[in-house]
Amino acid sequence: MRKVIATTLIAGILSMNATPIFAIDDVKKSTATPKQFKSMVKKNKKVNNDYKYAYVNMDWWKNFNDDYLNSYIIKAIENNYDLKMATLAVEEYYQQTRAQFANELPSVTAGFAPNLLKMPGATNTTGAFAVPAIAQYEIDLFLKNRDKTKSVKKLWEGSQLDERSAYISVASAVGTTYLNIVMLDKIIDIQEEIVKDRKEIYDLMVLSHREGLASTADTVRANKSYISGNTDLIELKKQRETMLHQMCVLIGESPENANSLERTYLDDLDFTGVIPVEIASEVIIQRPDYMKAEKMVEKAGIDVRVAKKEFLPSLNITGLALFNASDIGSIFSTKGMLAMLGGSIMYPFFTGGSRFANLRLRKAEYERILQNYYKTNLTAIQEVNDSLVSIKMDREKMSETEKQAKLERVDFGYNEHRYNEGTISKLDLIQFKENLLTMDKLVAQNKIDCLVDYIGLYKAVGSKL
Repeated sequence: MRKVIATTLIAGILSMNATPIFAIDDVKKSTATPKQFKSMVKKNKKVNNDYKYAYVNMDWWKNFNDDYLNSYIIKAIENNYDLKMATLAVEEYYQQTRAQFANELPSVTAGFAPNLLKMPGATNTTGAFAVPAIAQYEIDLFLKNRDKTKSVKKLWEGSQLDERSAYISVASAVGTTYLNIVMLDKIIDIQEEIVKDRKEIYDLMVLSHREGLASTADTVRANKSYISGNTDLIELKKQRETMLHQMCVLIGESPENANSLERTYLDDLDFTGVIPVEIASEVIIQRPDYMKAEKMVEKAGIDVRVAKKEFLPSLNITGLALFNASDIGSIFSTKGMLAMLGGSIMYPFFTGGSRFANLRLRKAEYERILQNYYKTNLTAIQEVNDSLVSIKMDREKMSETEKQAKLERVDFGYNEHRYNEGTISKLDLIQFKENLLTMDKLVAQNKIDCLVDYIGLYKAVGSKL
């Protein structure tokens, strides 16, 4: 009877699943956060975020000598949601690595199982209490599970590089957007002055037309020029508003705060950093995307090795201990103890060709990932070279534009002198002034182009400037 009860208990235990339920304290959340997506991360968890500032190389950003820009970079590091997701992705891959590592260790399951048994032909029932413990372990003789853990660990290491890449990209986006906003501030001021001058030209043409000194066609052209200037001004303001909204999202603020974003004046921007004329290959191979491609090649190689080891047998050890008794007080007595220890060697003789297909699949994946690694290498070199060329050409363009603007300013001064002497009309002077303002717009654009090129090189070398 005791053996029958023990056998019945074991069968019942092996077929049971028990799910513990834990109470989780409610986490204080924003009213805008859906309840079903409530974060379960402890808010008071202290994390050292110094590595994030190292990702973006804050010392390099200080070369712009702009406290506003530095503050926005810091806000993006702390509040940008893409960066938060990248950091959480690292945590996910880390937990996957831990979960896979658990397969290398023995698993032990224990529980408590009260039972009520009635045998055929018996008029009474028998109560029993059991405490089962089951241990299982797959002997990793061929290190297959170890290789699987190494493979998942490469994903974790790759996610860390993705995180670094995300921080560099967001910092670059913040810098580029900020500089373009500063440029638009300057160009809008100039455009407003141009529109003002065109309005004055149009008013003068209207007066001249009334006196019979200007044709209707000239008046219409002046009006068209004035309206065109207004249209350009509206477009510039739209672009600035759009970029302000983008900046808010980048730093983790509501676009409703766009008009409260402070920035410096274009004329006060002064980059004092040193931009190299050439980049060593050692810097290129430190790019996060290059390093991740290398990690993925290593992972693919491990996966091929695991696929080969799937052809080997698996060695398993199983242990069982069961304490059972009719009363709970004597449950751990040796009289009611049942123990078992056994091992097995399992080999999949026939799997329909799945192992061969899996091996070929892993080899094909390895070749594809290897080709991507080669492509990443070439792309990194291309992006660095493109950035260096852009910096060189835009600097030369900036120099020539400044010379042209200087000559335009001298020419305007000469014509202003002519106007004071009465040799040219005010209408002519305003037209010469617009030429000067147009050149000022080009100078502003070229200056920002050079600064954005510096950010492009910063991104191309993985912030290692």
